[in-house]
Amino acid sequence: MKNYKSVFFPPIEYLLVIFFLSSSIDPVWGQVNKNSLADNGQESRLSKNFNANWKFKIGDSKGAENAVFDDRLWELTSLPHSFSTPYFMSPEFYVGYGWYRKHFLAPKGFQYKIVSLEFEGVFQQAEIFVNGNFVGEHKGGYTGFSIDVTKALRPGDNIVSVRVNNLWNPQLAPRAGEHVFSGGIYRDVRLVVTNPIHVDLYGTFVQTPVVTKERAKVLVKTDVKNETKHDQNIQIRTDLVNSNGKVVASYTSSELIGAQSVKTITQDVGTIVKPLLWHPDHPYLYTAVTSISIANKIIDQYKTVFGVRTFRWTADKGFFLNGEHLYLRGANVHQDHAGWGDAVTNAGFFRDVKMVKDAGFNFIRGSHYPHDPAFVDACDRLGIIFWSENPFWGIGGSDNVPDGYWNGSAYPLDSKDTAAFEASVKQQFQEMVKMHRNHPSIAIWSVSNEPFFTAPHTVAAMRGLLSKLIKISHEIDPTRVAAVGGAQRPIDSNRIDKIGDVAGYNGDGSAIAIFQDPGIPNMVSEYGGTFSERPGKYEPGWGDLSKDNGEPVHPWRSGQSLWCAFDHGSIAGAGMAKLGIIDYFRIPKRAWYWYRNHYRGIPPPEWPKTGKPAALRLEADKRDVGTDGTDDVRVLVTVMDKDGKPLSNSPDVKFEVVSGPGEFPTGTSINFSEKSDIRIMDGQAAIELRSQFAGKSVIRATSPGLPAAELIIDFKGERPYRPELKVRDRPYIRFAKENQKIELQVFGRNNPTFASSFSQNHLPGYAADGDSDTWWQPNDSDAYPKWTLDTEKKLALKDLMITFPAEEVYQYKIEISDDQKTWKLISDLSDNLQKEKTKSLKNINAEGRYIRISFVHNLKSAISEVSVTGAVLQ
Repeated sequence: MKNYKSVFFPPIEYLLVIFFLSSSIDPVWGQVNKNSLADNGQESRLSKNFNANWKFKIGDSKGAENAVFDDRLWELTSLPHSFSTPYFMSPEFYVGYGWYRKHFLAPKGFQYKIVSLEFEGVFQQAEIFVNGNFVGEHKGGYTGFSIDVTKALRPGDNIVSVRVNNLWNPQLAPRAGEHVFSGGIYRDVRLVVTNPIHVDLYGTFVQTPVVTKERAKVLVKTDVKNETKHDQNIQIRTDLVNSNGKVVASYTSSELIGAQSVKTITQDVGTIVKPLLWHPDHPYLYTAVTSISIANKIIDQYKTVFGVRTFRWTADKGFFLNGEHLYLRGANVHQDHAGWGDAVTNAGFFRDVKMVKDAGFNFIRGSHYPHDPAFVDACDRLGIIFWSENPFWGIGGSDNVPDGYWNGSAYPLDSKDTAAFEASVKQQFQEMVKMHRNHPSIAIWSVSNEPFFTAPHTVAAMRGLLSKLIKISHEIDPTRVAAVGGAQRPIDSNRIDKIGDVAGYNGDGSAIAIFQDPGIPNMVSEYGGTFSERPGKYEPGWGDLSKDNGEPVHPWRSGQSLWCAFDHGSIAGAGMAKLGIIDYFRIPKRAWYWYRNHYRGIPPPEWPKTGKPAALRLEADKRDVGTDGTDDVRVLVTVMDKDGKPLSNSPDVKFEVVSGPGEFPTGTSINFSEKSDIRIMDGQAAIELRSQFAGKSVIRATSPGLPAAELIIDFKGERPYRPELKVRDRPYIRFAKENQKIELQVFGRNNPTFASSFSQNHLPGYAADGDSDTWWQPNDSDAYPKWTLDTEKKLALKDLMITFPAEEVYQYKIEISDDQKTWKLISDLSDNLQKEKTKSLKNINAEGRYIRISFVHNLKSAISEVSVTGAVLQ
């Protein structure tokens, strides 16, 4: 066997200097600091941000993978990037292809190393080429992956091309969902150089099987990859380091790694004496430093941040953290931001988590897909318990919707798609777990959200897939439990809430009788859902928890999570998009202040009033901003009166970059108007500004008749701004599909239901379960019974069908509402004298979300099934 030491691996320090052969090509790495190199004289691993200096073009450009290709007219951009930028909550978005290209230098000698591109997320299919050579692909839009590009590199200039599409695919998860699904390389990319023997991508798993206040036992599993052609003997050392840099435990072992293989090495690293436990009130973090050596020379070093804590979910007493009971109070969070869409910076994610934390919450549900590593890192550092979810996802109104878009069946309609789809769901779940498993904030893995919104003939297969995912979860991470999220349907023998270790009940699931004290650990994974434009009302919007005023009155319930923290884009339109307690531009609504007062005892500010505008106050959340795509600055304008008090007046306001670098989603300027998608409301407007070039920027805010306001932002980085690098303006045009037809959808089956009362074995949900042999019936003491269907969308109602359990004379009226407060009559049958088994209403001209059927007396009052047909209003 050839000895490893006889193979020449040039130090990476030597190799990198060649990156500076040409200033016209991105050197990738920046200046190498010799003082930062390892003690043995060479850097064992280099990982550099790869976000800057990309070219982008929308559409499928033939031949763009080739090294020789004219991309001079393409847009100069940086990552993270979305096809949809600028995006402002349109329910529609571009679906198709986009190309990204980037030049970089790779010097002679890299053939002795492993050079990889690590993508944190591309939606949703990426094909990667280097110098015209196909080097790999990835399917799935929310998880990270690594592509080895070593063999495709050449001395000097190299070109990486990435072909991305966000086409709906019947074999890829998610098949359905209420978010938006814009394409793009919308998360960070890094170029990583290692030796051929190295820790694999996301290759460590830190476990703490024994935790007390006195000690914590630590196990570390490390995936070591040997890409040489020979077996190799290595030493692997793991040091546990506290926040002060002190090594508190260490372990070294010798291992034989087979050629062209990956070996998982388990080390009992030792015990941390009197560990500082991770908790929302004190989120203490440690670091595991893994070093791989040969002949006492370090050839790879890998750092893993982790925390010491215990989680316990119980069926009768709720949730426990570090042995102490903790009621989870949280909110659901989608990832997109105003203007930038899904292409959010790490700084933006940190702000999001902090806003949730500042309101007094201790929990976030990552709806409904794996979130960016930076988002979960913020949960770790700020002290937020996180529910991480797999994109096996359904959406209401999917009945009778053919394949082709994200509003259809959660599980494939056609058997030819089932094997590939199940493989996709499993793959993304496994990737999520591996990507996030060391985050101490993650208390649970969720395999789904509302997968019951699936075609009736696929229910058994859907349940089978859930069971497979729970089994996989137990196998790959025995340290955490696995949940079925959105498990409030079906309510018959096909119920899914007991398939997992924990059940998450959305909406009316919090009140359905069979889910009260269900015998398994559980929480309300969604409640509320109150539509509002900022400023909204100073109230919590308890919704489904109103009966108990949101108080934790049930000892068997682990917690509750609001729907939702932030407004977000949705294919279901504004009725679903604007349910947050913080608006899309990250300005709190009054409900946010209500929660902050209720949970933290901080009174709300004085609300702005209408007055005479005299000035603009321009603010930024920071003045020094990075330029590598991970940082940005939030700029906020407030309309003021002559005494410096905020006003609710909302005149048009313009932001512009007067000089220096910087870009808004729309380019070097952006216009806010009360009547547009880019809105100023209640006297305030905000947007995020970023730059890939360094320099001082002057930002000016103007409004007709008011003096301008300015501030200076200092963008810091290695690539100085020059006027010829000014970004193109991207005027906002709300996206609309060509030749769009009004699409009617059917609601009822599995949608949330409410009733004034119900009798035993006749739950409200039985009137919307797709089974005509079950029905809702009020209890005998309910003199004026009412039953309500929540379509969860604002509809232009067209048809309505009611099926009764028996042919009788039923007297009732049908109404529609947006908010369950103001009702509009659809049909008054209070004096009906005709027997009927079904009632069909056609060509209804009414709009709303909720359908209520009110009976005039208790004698004949029961509903077997309700079906509603309408078009979702955008």
